[in-house]
Amino acid sequence: MRTAEIQRTTGETDIRVRIGLDGSGTCDAATGVGFFDHMLTLLARHALVDLEVRASGDLETGSHHTVEDTGITIGQALDAALGDRAGITRYGSALVPMDECLVQAAVDVSGRPFLAFDAPLPFGTVGGFETDLLEEFLRGLVNHARLTLHMRLLAGANPHHVIECCFKAVARALREAVAPDPRATGVPSTKGSL
Repeated sequence: MRTAEIQRTTGETDIRVRIGLDGSGTCDAATGVGFFDHMLTLLARHALVDLEVRASGDLETGSHHTVEDTGITIGQALDAALGDRAGITRYGSALVPMDECLVQAAVDVSGRPFLAFDAPLPFGTVGGFETDLLEEFLRGLVNHARLTLHMRLLAGANPHHVIECCFKAVARALREAVAPDPRATGVPSTKGSL
């Protein structure tokens, strides 16, 4: 089983993440931000990873630190669970519709962190989750999991729907990228490492 557990403690947050890449999509998230817990549940379900998240943070200042640091910690756990990345598919993409929304996501488990984020949202709060935190979460995730992620909002206006559709698209692309490739031997790169 490709699993990892990471604990990250700062002056602002204390976060523990456990991840299993070959799971069934179960999630037990408790971050203190209800909408964010829902998004993490969607991420796990659609990526078919098992995810446990316990986060406490300075929510009296807003959810920024908790969401960003959770992205960092999930990224660290994902990186650890992937190990040397041998035998993975490496690339994954998804085009996900949800009501009026349509989101495209493409992932390369490249070892080179990069986020191309094109999902403009008006600033607001959805269930304690500030809309600008979608990009902050993804940046923390890709930087610490060492992924390349391109994500584009092709249609949609409702912030709740847009954020949810983005999480689902990333999850589906990630599911494909980290899946074992039965025909692959070694690391999927001509360099010999990712």
